[in-house]
Amino acid sequence: MGRFLFDFVVGDDWRIAVGVVAALAIGWVLIAGGVSVAVGVIVTSLVIGAGFAVTTLREGRKHRGG
Repeated sequence: MGRFLFDFVVGDDWRIAVGVVAALAIGWVLIAGGVSVAVGVIVTSLVIGAGFAVTTLREGRKHRGG
C-alpha cells in the first residue's frame, strides 16, 4: 500500500509533487493571512502551472539532447 501511495503522489517526477505541495502551502498561507480566496486560488494555479511548464521544458531539452 505504501509503494502505491508513493507512486500515486510522486509519479514520474518528484519535483512536480514538491512543486504542487509548495504551491498549495503558498495558497494556504495567503488565504490564512487574509488575502481573498480568489487571489489565493489564482496564485496557487499560476505556481502549479509554472512548475509544469518548467518541468516540460526541462524534459524537452533532455530528449533533444540540449
